[in-house]
Amino acid sequence: MAAPSQTTVTPAGRARRSGLAAAALAGAAAAALALVGCSAAAPGTGAPADGAQSLGSGTELTPVTLMLNWTPNAHHAGFYYAKEHGLYEKAGLDVEILEPGDGIGAAASVAEGRAEFGISQAESLLPARAAGMDLEAVATLLPVNDSVLMGVKRSGFSDDPGSLAGLTYGGYGGALETEIMSALTTCGGGNPADVEFIEIGNVDYLAGLEQGKFDVTWVFGGWDALRAQAENDDVVVLPMAAHDDCIPNWYTPVIVGNSANMAQEPETARAFLAATSLGYDAVVADPAAGAKALLAAAPELDAALVERAVSYYAPRFTAQGRFGEMDEAVWQRFTDFLVEADMLDDASPVNGAWTNEYLPAA
Repeated sequence: MAAPSQTTVTPAGRARRSGLAAAALAGAAAAALALVGCSAAAPGTGAPADGAQSLGSGTELTPVTLMLNWTPNAHHAGFYYAKEHGLYEKAGLDVEILEPGDGIGAAASVAEGRAEFGISQAESLLPARAAGMDLEAVATLLPVNDSVLMGVKRSGFSDDPGSLAGLTYGGYGGALETEIMSALTTCGGGNPADVEFIEIGNVDYLAGLEQGKFDVTWVFGGWDALRAQAENDDVVVLPMAAHDDCIPNWYTPVIVGNSANMAQEPETARAFLAATSLGYDAVVADPAAGAKALLAAAPELDAALVERAVSYYAPRFTAQGRFGEMDEAVWQRFTDFLVEADMLDDASPVNGAWTNEYLPAA
């Protein structure tokens, strides 16, 4: 990832683009992937170290590939902490963290057997399942969606959804964007027909807002918004989570696996999530250590932004209890929203779409 000062799309935007385009990947066939069963206990103890679940008492590590939703960013700090501090090895795993390649995202890679686990989001997982992809969310990185609408005050945009009427929204032309914007505008007392939608592609969001090319866009609060607010005190954000009376919460990002493969080798999924949970718990306790681990793996990132972003997200990773835990009501409400918006034919894709089964006990 390029430094945030360059004219480039940032991880939040790239992840969102990947999610909104997931339907194009949804025709990929799900292929079975046999996870390797050999494993190792914590060195010198014959038992899991630091609370991580070990796969066994052997000396050979089980290889596991995790594919990110895009380039490394603050959402991923717990993975990099777990890897740098040997938590995966202590759990008997040799974890490789990869960025997605051109033309195929993490969800499709998991369904096709190219990766054991991937980072996706509910808005792409459900359509992918509707198209026949064998994917199951096993943990959420954030229990509360951190999506925000971002604009500058001089455009008339504020944290009141009613301010959206009459503005130009710059996005990727996705159906979910239209539905969320329309619902928020309506809740604010405005007419959704008064919002103009344009596609902006890969642009620097702050530059586009400052130049008046569009008035508002959709980013993650803990990345693009943090960067923009540090550079321009005219920037204002509207957190979507603050308006859950109008729109549903949904889980993004989520860790996904192939349900058939995980059912065959459940100990691998449990060991991976146990070590990952320890990594995120450590970041919650010490955000500076999480930022350090992320920067060690991705030194090209803006260090100041990473430190601020990890500190921002640290308390949010476990804001509603143990790391990764998901709630049926959240999944159901979001699914119903997609059905009402004609983005899903029916609610059946949510059946089997998620599980807390592989998470460590509370």
